[in-house]
Amino acid sequence: MLAKGERVRLSDAQVAEFTAFAIAAAALAGLEALRYFRQGVAVEDKGGEAWYNPVTAADRDTEGVIRARIAARYPDHAIYGEEHGHEPGRSPLTWVIDPIDGTKAFISGMLHWGVLIALYDGAEPVIGVMHQPFTDEYFIGGPNGSEYRRGGQRMALRVRPCGSVGAAALATTGTDYFSPEALASFQQLKAAVRMTRFGGDCYSYALVAHGQLDVVLEWGLKPYDIQALIPIVRGAGGLITDWQGGDCSNGGAVLCAGDRRVHEAVIALLAAPHTARTDTGGQP
Repeated sequence: MLAKGERVRLSDAQVAEFTAFAIAAAALAGLEALRYFRQGVAVEDKGGEAWYNPVTAADRDTEGVIRARIAARYPDHAIYGEEHGHEPGRSPLTWVIDPIDGTKAFISGMLHWGVLIALYDGAEPVIGVMHQPFTDEYFIGGPNGSEYRRGGQRMALRVRPCGSVGAAALATTGTDYFSPEALASFQQLKAAVRMTRFGGDCYSYALVAHGQLDVVLEWGLKPYDIQALIPIVRGAGGLITDWQGGDCSNGGAVLCAGDRRVHEAVIALLAAPHTARTDTGGQP
């Protein structure tokens, strides 16, 4: 968990500098991750949880690439990463890293994983980059909006309008991590939306910012799972909070929605008493 303190107010020039740095660091980290992708990398189970929690040399080495870049360029800044922990700095600014968000997808050869880099200003993440190296995509967010890049393509990101929960496309990485109560809430939401997709990890949030999905609902996240995605979603006009509409920068239960109307409706639905229902299965 990252402590909240006095916010560092960044100038436009600093935002541009730090954003460019994060993009460049993500690009190098992506090259490192690709050395291992679909190469039969050995997998360990971190343990400590009730579910399978894999890690590979790709995760550790990719984070090492990012940390080395930060240490060389901004030695006063703090670093908080999934694999190598928290390294305090003299500055309140903290770089928050998930070197491979979606390790299960990574070790399965699937594409729903990405390099996540955020800059935390002492109160909230202010800059975020999500890079999918195999597809060469970048989703970039900050105070001045969000952008999509791929090759020579540059496009401003914008969420799409969605007037009701019944018209919404919902995504979640999976429900193995949900508490029984949270799972019941999720099932109630799943019954109300138009369709549900599973397994997206960080990519689902990027697709809300891209205007392709409407809602993401997650449970049990860590700060490094979500911080880079917050500026991307917000910069595209979306909302990303906890399940009660509060701050989610330290993880936990996370609700992301492109349209404010749907965000408010989902919060109300999650708070409502659960109704009995029968899940008849079918295609996910």
